[in-house]
Amino acid sequence: MATILERLLGVFSLDMGIDLGTANTAVCVGGQGIVLCEPSVVAVRQGTTEVLNNGDAVGASAKNMLDKCPGNIEAIRPLKNGVISDFEITEAMLSYFIRKVHNRTWGLKPRLIISVPMGITSVEKRAVIESAERAGARMVYLIEQPKAAALGAGLPISDPQGSMIVDIGGGTTDVAILSLQGVVTYETLRIAGDELTQAIVEYIKHHCGLLVGELSAEKIKIAIGSVVPMEYIGGEEMQMEIRGRSLQNSLPGRAVINSMQIRDALLPVVQQIASCIKRTLERTPPEIAADLVDRGITLAGGGANLRGLDYFLEHEVNLPVHKAEEPIYSVVRGTEAVLKNLAVYGELLESAEDI
Repeated sequence: MATILERLLGVFSLDMGIDLGTANTAVCVGGQGIVLCEPSVVAVRQGTTEVLNNGDAVGASAKNMLDKCPGNIEAIRPLKNGVISDFEITEAMLSYFIRKVHNRTWGLKPRLIISVPMGITSVEKRAVIESAERAGARMVYLIEQPKAAALGAGLPISDPQGSMIVDIGGGTTDVAILSLQGVVTYETLRIAGDELTQAIVEYIKHHCGLLVGELSAEKIKIAIGSVVPMEYIGGEEMQMEIRGRSLQNSLPGRAVINSMQIRDALLPVVQQIASCIKRTLERTPPEIAADLVDRGITLAGGGANLRGLDYFLEHEVNLPVHKAEEPIYSVVRGTEAVLKNLAVYGELLESAEDI
């Protein structure tokens, strides 16, 4: 009877897949595809959990306030390293995204599939479920990020052959080898896009004498960031003007920085990611390792877009490395694939009863 009731309820509600990321949150709706992708940032009144603009200061509008807020306003990123660091702010953020997508004044609460990093604790998983339920979800299921990313990247995770995914998000890098819908071996590294951005901040501070904010460093990473000489990937070295606060006189200042300098800043972080991949490969059973000789490694997550990363990793681990199509959306596309075919992929999900 409960199953029939659940099917009837499903007719009148939207089922959503959510990639709840440290840097960005993407949402898909069954049958509609990706409907939203915004920064995981919330602007609140200082010292409170009151979200500004009647609860709408979330996402892109809140990110523009990072490092620019007056004393009475605070822009918060409520997830750190892929897990919830601020329960109430995460709830407010999820509530906003659900309300924005499920824009009905009537009807039933939606069912959600939310991605989480591999290896997080039961307590951290329950925090995600409870936040989503309090934000307005009828039922919450979790899917581990590398499984969703592999599915969204088009890897045949149901096959007996091995597939390898490296999902480089904002707060975590998930490295996993999958076969028969299960994880053969994995490692989660709490070093990813945020550390790449922070490395640029520190480099500019020590080599250019300027203090720049997180948003400026991220723009530099996107504009001229690379991890191999540009000639290796058919491009030319680049440069750009940067602006910040001078360490010499504490006044606004500017400098010119080039892609070779940014490469020096980024390489130590990228080498840690390469080492994580090597450690995972070293623990791989021989028959699965044999599959990877031809299949290689697939990169997902926003970090996969870093220029030359696939080239660098290919030469580090001596395996083919491919970048997923639109890698930033791989995880949320994986949740969409599960929504479309629960009968096949339902075993990938966890609910509160399983934790």
